[in-house]
Amino acid sequence: MNNEATEKYLETAKKNVLAKTGKTVEHWAEVVKASGIEKVGQQVAMLKEKHGITHGYAQMICQIASGRLDASPDELLEMQFKGKESLRPLHDTITTYAGKLGKDVGIDPGKTATSLRRSKKFATIVPASKTRIDLGINLKGTPGTDRLAEEKPGAMCTHKVRLESAVDFDAEVKAWLKEAYEKA
Repeated sequence: MNNEATEKYLETAKKNVLAKTGKTVEHWAEVVKASGIEKVGQQVAMLKEKHGITHGYAQMICQIASGRLDASPDELLEMQFKGKESLRPLHDTITTYAGKLGKDVGIDPGKTATSLRRSKKFATIVPASKTRIDLGINLKGTPGTDRLAEEKPGAMCTHKVRLESAVDFDAEVKAWLKEAYEKA
């Protein structure tokens, strides 16, 4: 997403949190900070279990509490690829292709992954090791192959493709990504 779209999304999400919980995102961020819980997964679980906040909003609140939403996209990408700099060109190749799928493609870097979304997330780019990117793709109902591995039920993406270089991001992978975009 561009900065304007991101800001609009955040403002809408903040209003929705207030409407659903009766309390502001800033209040919930303070609850997270006061909890003393350091791991994001545990913070999210606490907000969900103790306060009934849904997963997506809990994630956003924890990002706000940690100050991560204040980081620029470039800073987030720098965090993602620290020690994995050789994979950054592959990431950029994927995001360039995804951006050409349509004007409605959102490219959202985070601390550990980049999400590709339309009306919903259709793919995730994860620098999984120093030599490999895992491209998560949402292709519900598509059978897996040797290359297009099915993920366990409940995973954010239904399938995963392992990519080690731009050569691996070939016509077959592009077709899967395009199909996921079209289904989103």
